[in-house]
Amino acid sequence: MITVKVPCHRGEAEFRIPEKNYLGTFSARGEAAVADPDAEVRRALAEPIGSERLSVLAARAKSCVIICSDHTRPVPSRHIIPAMLEELRAGNPELDITLLIATGCHRGTTREELRGKFGDAILASEKIVVHDCDDEAMLVDAGTLPSGAKLIVNRLAMECDLLVAEGFIEPHFFAGFSGGRKSVLPGIASRTTVLGNHCSEFIADAHARTGILDGNPIHRDMVYAAHQAKLVFIVNTVIDAEKRIVRAFAGDVDAAHAAGAEFCRRQAHIEVPEADIVITTNGGYPLDMNVYQSVKGMTAGETVCREGGAIIMVAGCSDGHGGEGFYRALKEASSPAEILAQLAGRPRNATVPDQWQYQILARVLEHHKVIMYAPEIDRQLLRDMMLDTADSPEEALAMAFRHCGKDAKVAALPDGVSVIPVCVK
Repeated sequence: MITVKVPCHRGEAEFRIPEKNYLGTFSARGEAAVADPDAEVRRALAEPIGSERLSVLAARAKSCVIICSDHTRPVPSRHIIPAMLEELRAGNPELDITLLIATGCHRGTTREELRGKFGDAILASEKIVVHDCDDEAMLVDAGTLPSGAKLIVNRLAMECDLLVAEGFIEPHFFAGFSGGRKSVLPGIASRTTVLGNHCSEFIADAHARTGILDGNPIHRDMVYAAHQAKLVFIVNTVIDAEKRIVRAFAGDVDAAHAAGAEFCRRQAHIEVPEADIVITTNGGYPLDMNVYQSVKGMTAGETVCREGGAIIMVAGCSDGHGGEGFYRALKEASSPAEILAQLAGRPRNATVPDQWQYQILARVLEHHKVIMYAPEIDRQLLRDMMLDTADSPEEALAMAFRHCGKDAKVAALPDGVSVIPVCVK
């Protein structure tokens, strides 16, 4: 037997796979994390890509907004934000700084989550505002996206003198890569803008896939939004499976993100033999906190799983389904095909909340059996969403073998959201 351990919630799940069935465990062949993450962030700030130093930009401003990630993202903010604040105040000690939490359409980040993200000192001393995509008083019109959707973003960001952002870069299942321009859209955009950008037409586009930026219509809208908001400087990191900093990139939003995405691509590209059964994850907490987020890991499995095969998705899901519209759409449909048919002709301006996520999940379910090992969530809720459930890794694997046959070949992706898998047949 081959023992494979993969992240699950705050711990691990262990699978014991017969040697004759085991294809391998496939992870990003990345560089090791840096020994001193604070020094790496300071290095990036001292060597900005395509931009003046942040301190120089700060010297010309009176007010600054730093867009920060929310509770669903494992951005190493404790290393990034203190260094950004120090650099900004070195250039302008009187600079009025606000930390704006980019929740997109997620729920608001709690005070305890902010404490875990920044630490007590920053929580006590800095001005922090949590973005609300539905609060009209917080939003302002910023034009029209290339897609034709309205661009409405947070007023604080539009009205400040200097807009900058932190973030991290990893493969993204429909935006190509996270980070950079995503701090604005969806990070601090209105629900209307996010819905227009995440329309069914764009989600179905063959370019809206992991690791693809060229020709990606979702990415194109996001870049435009960042420029309209005048996001001029970013500090983004590439992290390893333990959420430690491997490399930091700072500078111009386009140039620094492009450099980080290319580095990430080299780290994340893996070749995987086509498998009958794929075990995949979201890399543990916080990225596996709900079913909504877990769809990302499923798409990595989808890439290398044969037609009709089984994907075992391992996720804690301590925060439940992650979206009421997401849950209801799956619960109330008779089949994945019904969902895809309904969305095929839906116009961009008729996109509804969570539509993109259940569209992608329906796509996965249309071609594969998905078995969830999610120990922190009610099993009936998962069954309501057309997902098979298992109470243990052993049961999940047994279910997959019953579906695919005793000779089925098994591949494991311990961190499905951190890789760009290419199927080798």
